[in-house]
Amino acid sequence: MKILIIGSGGREHAIAWKVAQSPKADKIYCAPGNAGISEYAECVPIGAMEFDRLADFAKEKKIDLTIVGMDDPLVGGIVDVFEKEGLRVFGPAKNAAILEGSKAFSKDLMKKYNIPTAAYETFYDAKSALDYLETARFPIVLKADGLALGKGVLICNTPEEAKAGVKEIMEDKKFGTAGDKMVIEEFMTGREVSVLSFVDGKIVKTMASAQDHKRALDGDQGLNTGGMGNFSPTPFYTDEIDEYCQKNIFQPTVDAMAAEGRPFKGVIFFGLMLTEDGPKVLEYNCRFGDPEAQVVLPRMENDIIEVMEACIDGTLDQIDLKFKKDACVCVVLASEGYPVAYEKGFPITGFENFKDKDGYYVFHAGSKFNDKGEIVTNGGRVLGVTALGSDLKQARANAYKAVDWIDFGNKYYRHDIGKAIDEA
Repeated sequence: MKILIIGSGGREHAIAWKVAQSPKADKIYCAPGNAGISEYAECVPIGAMEFDRLADFAKEKKIDLTIVGMDDPLVGGIVDVFEKEGLRVFGPAKNAAILEGSKAFSKDLMKKYNIPTAAYETFYDAKSALDYLETARFPIVLKADGLALGKGVLICNTPEEAKAGVKEIMEDKKFGTAGDKMVIEEFMTGREVSVLSFVDGKIVKTMASAQDHKRALDGDQGLNTGGMGNFSPTPFYTDEIDEYCQKNIFQPTVDAMAAEGRPFKGVIFFGLMLTEDGPKVLEYNCRFGDPEAQVVLPRMENDIIEVMEACIDGTLDQIDLKFKKDACVCVVLASEGYPVAYEKGFPITGFENFKDKDGYYVFHAGSKFNDKGEIVTNGGRVLGVTALGSDLKQARANAYKAVDWIDFGNKYYRHDIGKAIDEA
């Protein structure tokens, strides 16, 4: 098979790495890709939002399966464009990708179908939001309605912070049109857990649990980022919690989308909060998480192409998803200053240290080749250094050992990824 992967981050590198293991994959392309992805795929200079060019490329190269990694093209309707051209593509259609594309839609869906989530209100202008805050309880959470690269969520501890947040989102348009609408919801406390799942429109099959670290600085301080590290599985996601979520969250979400005439095929990322009142949905994403994919896919034993084709064909019930008992930890190496301002173009060294070392991986998130053929930094999140281990503590020790194998100017990372393991 000829495979096309759309995207350029660490998630897409992990997908390309996993696809390359499939005996079904004869040739892999990635648009636009990055320096690390080029090890497994031929990178083509077409942007992820250039739907017509991508479809033309897929037809020209006789692509058998296109895998859309990123949220923007999915929410924008790339699957609809490809299917109209008779092309086989993995991911939700536009009317299903709204599950991530609109916080207001997803919150309304959960309310309608009694899927547990935080209490909330939706606002269409800054004045009504500010009026609401006059009688609100704090802390409180502000969410830009649309896509904001994982950064459109503000946790506000005081009325002053919240008012500034409303201005930032709805008036200053820090997150662009994502802030045309805004959801204000109650602040929930508890452990955050990520559960990725495959969906074929009718049934859901969950992957291994994971736990993200969103804040930029050690001790969960600093600004929200796209994710500074991850580990899988999380010991806080027990069999009992899984049973509850399967019954009250996962399958009901798939059923709700089907009932709304929006059958979902692809990956649903369930962001959960394990509260004192039970698990509740924090957010939905309509694709693999980043860096969740980097810790879940190395543990997955199945041929990923077989699973994706089952999702497209509605035969997911025939797939037995299996994951290694080994644990996995990913530490993101970022550029100093991320997620605000940072420099690019620093040469990266040390990749040779990962050669022939089983269970150690380095997934590229923001890298490129410069004019000299060197791999240099090209983003805020640069690499995801990932390692397996017999248990979480061993995987964490291995990941931090591997962090020292890589060097580049402005290298920054958190030192406490997976520290919560010690509390389990």
